[in-house]
Amino acid sequence: MGSSPLKIATALQGVHALGLDTAPLIYFIEQHPIYTQRVRLIFQHVITHNLLIFTSALTLTEVLTKPLKDADQSLIQTYRAFLLQTALMNVVSIDLIIAEKAAELRAKYGLRTPDALQTATALIHGCEALLTNDRGLQRVTELNVLVLDDLEPDTN
Repeated sequence: MGSSPLKIATALQGVHALGLDTAPLIYFIEQHPIYTQRVRLIFQHVITHNLLIFTSALTLTEVLTKPLKDADQSLIQTYRAFLLQTALMNVVSIDLIIAEKAAELRAKYGLRTPDALQTATALIHGCEALLTNDRGLQRVTELNVLVLDDLEPDTN
């Protein structure tokens, strides 16, 4: 699992819908020095291969909290635009089906509620993979959990 890095294209092979956890989005928008390039390459693959991205409305809560506290209107607008106006991005409301699936995942894997909700959202919406940087989510066996630390750019 943490052994040898996996090429991004290989990791995303056969993926038509990708679940998105909050951390990779924060890394991308806020230009994290270690992860920005990796997430940019993943999003480029998503666009090139016309993949759909699914994330729960919880992501909006998680990404807006600090910018709201800091009154950073520019960052608030950037997050809103990316999540709510990007063509392939689907921000999904947490409904009863997702809530129940999240409860099952919590019971089966001992996930924290936010992790269970993100994972349930990906599963309910037919995602083959979930992009995260939380190695603990690799306990989930119902979909391919892609950890950013395990991915590397493709070399041509």
